[in-house]
Amino acid sequence: MIFLQSFHMLSKVEDENFFNVKSSTFKAKTHSTYYTTYYPFMLFRERDLPDFNFDDITIFYGDNGSGKSTILNVMAETLGLQRGTAYNRSDFFDDYVELCHFELAEPFPAASKIITSDDVFDKVLDIRRINEGIDSKKANVIEEFISERSNPEPNLLKGLDDYERWKSVCDARKKTTTQSQYLRSRVMRNLQERSNGESALSFFVDSITDGALYLLDEPENSLSPSNQIQLKYFIEDCVRNHQCQFVISTHSPFLLSLQRAKIYDIDSVPVCLRRWTELEGVRAYYDFFAEYKDIFES
Repeated sequence: MIFLQSFHMLSKVEDENFFNVKSSTFKAKTHSTYYTTYYPFMLFRERDLPDFNFDDITIFYGDNGSGKSTILNVMAETLGLQRGTAYNRSDFFDDYVELCHFELAEPFPAASKIITSDDVFDKVLDIRRINEGIDSKKANVIEEFISERSNPEPNLLKGLDDYERWKSVCDARKKTTTQSQYLRSRVMRNLQERSNGESALSFFVDSITDGALYLLDEPENSLSPSNQIQLKYFIEDCVRNHQCQFVISTHSPFLLSLQRAKIYDIDSVPVCLRRWTELEGVRAYYDFFAEYKDIFES
């Protein structure tokens, strides 16, 4: 399912005209104040980005610092997509976005969103913090259990406020009450234990629903190779059976192998379309493992 048909980033001329006093797009603030950065202006000026045309799966490939994440953030802001975590804005980000434009094949649903690696990291850390809090509570309850079992007589009930305390003492003193039973009755269970990679993968599965547009910024972060392959299969299934469209920034060879993906090589000057097997990063993997082919096959 294709919602987003094309997207126009600034050309070299449009980028330069923003700072040209004779241009209709000139902004006086570019000369009225000293700025340490004009980001995202000038970032792509020498590459003169083409208009991007999208398929069911479109990938922006590039090394770290290539600007592929910036492209996704500009697109998300221009399209007005949902997002979780904040991102690095500059004084000129909104000015840049105003000069971008896009064409839709179909209106995209409100559920459409951008998912960044920061969103995934935050979710994994939230799970860890919750479990750490539960573990701390468990330690306190264990101390309470030991203390109350050794207490010869429960304190007398002096009022309603003492009821929970009295009930705790009585439960702890029951001969049939074990430590594990006592804990289960007073502390919520830890969230299902997963590795960080498994939690990250589950975040994508939980966040992606049927029939929507999704921008994924370097989703391979926090994912092991096997989980990256699982994410690849999940994305392919979402496109094939659940009417989703994906725009992805990545340099993961596993995600670059997504079936029928259109791949823009952002490192290339000028930016161009390539097959995944032609990309420099993928070739580096291939050459490395080919060097050790005999060891793998021995």
